[in-house]
Formats: sequence, C-alpha cells, structure tokens
Amino acid sequence: MRVIVASFKVKPDCVDAFVAAAKADAESSVANEPGCHQFDVNVDPENPTHFTFYEVYDDQDAIDAHRAAPHFKTFFDAIQDLIEDRSPLILERLLSG
Repeated sequence: MRVIVASFKVKPDCVDAFVAAAKADAESSVANEPGCHQFDVNVDPENPTHFTFYEVYDDQDAIDAHRAAPHFKTFFDAIQDLIEDRSPLILERLLSG
C-alpha cells in the first residue's frame, strides 16, 4: 500500500473554498477510484489554515490513476489561488493497526 500525506497552507480568506474543493476531491476519490481506500481531510485545530490529507492507495499505479482523474484535475486547478504552500509526501505503508 502507498500513502500520501499532503500538507496545505491555505490563505485565511480562502478556507471555505478550499474545504469545498477538498471535500469534492476526497469523496470522488473514494467513490470512483477502486485503488483508493481512504482519503481523510484534516485541519489543525490550533491553525485553521493548515490542512493535511491522509490518503491510502493500492500502489503507485493507483496514485497515478488518481492524479489523472478529472476530479483531481478540477481540485488541483481550483486550489492554485487558494493556497500559499503545499507539501506532498508519498510513503510505503509497512504496518497498519
């Protein structure tokens, strides 16, 4: 399994728009991508402009399919003016509890 942990720093006046775009991407990923098993959107309770996604995929091919999906492209295009920074990290899951 592969895991993506992606952090986003959102512009303060863009949080609602970012959350709407993230919700659409997360829901479409789990519903329409057989290789996507989990897609959590998290926010720092002490910094409401800092978001972290936790996504679980079968393998790199499933991640590539996610990135090619129309809903991901819509999300990616939508957030460009909403964020100050982003930092994706792809990990190989060794253990799950």
